[in-house]
Amino acid sequence: MPEQSVSGHPLAPAWLPVPPDAATLDPVVFTSQYARDASGCVTVDGVPVTELARRHGSPAYVVSERTFRSRARGFREAFERALSPLGVDVAVYYASKALLTSAVARWALAEGLSIDTASGGELAVALAAGVPGERIALHGNNKSAAEITTALRAGVGRIVVDSLAEIELVAALARELGTRAPVMVRVTPGVHASTHEFIATAHEDQKFGLSLAAGAEGEDSPALQAVVSCLDAADALDLRGLHCHIGSQIFAAEGFAQAAQRVLALREAVASRWDVVLPEVDLGGGHGVAYTAADSPRGVEEIAADLAALLPAVLESSSLPAPHLSFEPGRYIAGPAGCTVYTVGTVKTVTVEQGVQRRYVSVDGGMSDNARPVLYGADYTAVLANRVSHEAPVLSRVVGKHCESGDVVVKDVYLPGDVQRGDLLVVPVTGAYCWSLSSNYNWLPRPGIVAVGEGGASREIVRRESVADLLARDCEI
Repeated sequence: MPEQSVSGHPLAPAWLPVPPDAATLDPVVFTSQYARDASGCVTVDGVPVTELARRHGSPAYVVSERTFRSRARGFREAFERALSPLGVDVAVYYASKALLTSAVARWALAEGLSIDTASGGELAVALAAGVPGERIALHGNNKSAAEITTALRAGVGRIVVDSLAEIELVAALARELGTRAPVMVRVTPGVHASTHEFIATAHEDQKFGLSLAAGAEGEDSPALQAVVSCLDAADALDLRGLHCHIGSQIFAAEGFAQAAQRVLALREAVASRWDVVLPEVDLGGGHGVAYTAADSPRGVEEIAADLAALLPAVLESSSLPAPHLSFEPGRYIAGPAGCTVYTVGTVKTVTVEQGVQRRYVSVDGGMSDNARPVLYGADYTAVLANRVSHEAPVLSRVVGKHCESGDVVVKDVYLPGDVQRGDLLVVPVTGAYCWSLSSNYNWLPRPGIVAVGEGGASREIVRRESVADLLARDCEI
């Protein structure tokens, strides 16, 4: 029989306690846009989820415009306040891979952020939203000639080059267009952030960037070779600086400071050997958020203050003026701003072993609208949203409707014992990487994105797919 957890149920993880009231919205994950109205229904910025489901369908991604914008603005202002006393200018690029629509791009721009894109499609959305080219960055480890050409014609503010071959390609395309491409060299600083293997991006054995580690027999590191290649192509490339990203869902500031130290050492070496002072350093993003009560994220003020406390020693070790620093939050801004509303279908209790039971609550979506649990083992939580129940909480697993046993939305959560067909569940913190990773697996149409704005007005900012949309691309119909 499984070992008893502190929660009281032998199948529950130790971090998951039995809630005294399953209707409570834990403020760690249910941020200020959520409440329950007089009838017990969960609201998003004052709009009942029952009304959202009635108007816009289920499942649905729901995004609070107020929360998104306040988190974007708060991030920028916190880092500006913390770093300006050090003489450091700050720019913030919203990492649009987390969630990108034309409305989202405009929200970020309105709050003083630039837009980080990682593909031609993301670049196209940002441009269509009216984001000026100089406020856009283009990332990617395998950019096509077409993507680079589009970026150059749009006058993007930076292209983050990821390999020696790409440096040659960008230079050649810039010469064809008679322009100079503003570039940053992405380096891998070798800082091992505590996160999932697939979203850790600063260790050596991965596809992104150029290593800071010196080669055999003292030859220059790949990162230094990339800098030399950019300087040699100065007629076509304007080398703006260095870029790194140590991973995602990170809670501590020490990794960012360690990465800064190593990147600034490369900047110092470039100045010493070629008398070139690179003006910009980008420390990437990856700031974590709370998905469940087991997570303990820090506020952005604390994150910025911690980094500001660590940076002076790093900057003092350099003889150069402080660089312009930029950051790329995505999950931090979009994640808590969004939730997913599902409708319950089948509820089933199974006996696992020796009489121990688990309840499965099936919903009308699943891994097609949230792939993170199956990709990364990501944990989420959920609440019964259309009413308050006084039934005792039962350990439950919220699952989707796909033909996969791994189709899990919430692995472990306590829900009231009388959850039934037709009830609504809300899964919070799905604003980042859920819609972006969504698919049509089993030919499910993808949900729309509903934005709740000031004054409680809701509108679709991405419409729900229909069966006609699914069939439209089949050339033999």
